[in-house]
Amino acid sequence: MKGLLLYNKRARRGSLGRRITEIVELFEHEKIVLTPTLIEFDKNPFEGHEDIDIAVIAGGDGTINYVVNMMRAKGINPQIGIIPAGTANDFASAIGMRRRIMEAARQIAKGTERTVDCGVVNGRHFVNVFGFGVLTTTSHFTSDKEKQLIGKLAYIHVGIKDFIGMHNIPLHIEADGNAHDIEAVMCLVFNGNSAGQFKLASDAKIDDGMLDLLVLEHHSAFATCANMVGHLLGTKPEAVHHIRCQELTISSTINEPTDVDGEPGPQFPMQIRCEKGALRIRC
Repeated sequence: MKGLLLYNKRARRGSLGRRITEIVELFEHEKIVLTPTLIEFDKNPFEGHEDIDIAVIAGGDGTINYVVNMMRAKGINPQIGIIPAGTANDFASAIGMRRRIMEAARQIAKGTERTVDCGVVNGRHFVNVFGFGVLTTTSHFTSDKEKQLIGKLAYIHVGIKDFIGMHNIPLHIEADGNAHDIEAVMCLVFNGNSAGQFKLASDAKIDDGMLDLLVLEHHSAFATCANMVGHLLGTKPEAVHHIRCQELTISSTINEPTDVDGEPGPQFPMQIRCEKGALRIRC
């Protein structure tokens, strides 16, 4: 069995690079030959490696998103192993990966295959969450230096500024044929169940062929904050709409910046669907 060990040089504040040889040797014991490959985000890492059996990805949700989309661009579907090495690592958590580098590597090397779903928005795949509105695009304005220095606190710092400037987003949503018109401040479409390690879709499953849509209504800053906290505490506030569906479209009279797994996303309108069992995960 052969594959690639794809890693982001910024992962784990640059410390991952010191473990590459150790990871490769661990996989060799399980008769899996990995070629270490530094990810360059302007190139397809599968160029010349279309016949691999497995891609082991060491990075965060954005890195995983990039690799999955590059796989799709090549028309290949190898097994995927995830070594959590980003800031939040939501997708890795959703599939039950251990958090320490070598423990995760060992889990993959000795693991078995399971299939999980993948979301698609306007032709672009996402593994964890697509969203827009307040707090959803903070990663776009959080520098790599801030992430490396203070981790998740960097998102909170930028998020406070975003919360102050929140505004109304008029939405027309059609989910599996049912129409909804909502004045929103936030919209999240989950394939996983968390964003920034906050369990916002705690009942969501990553292998049920469904997406979980959460829409937070626009109210005053105080009421919006109370509704968000209430949702996290499980009180099910009426201002938070939870819709489970296989396909949906979202349109608006305004164009709002969007986010796909922590990276800038497409423009309105959005056509979103779930690809059931599209990813072959080794864990």
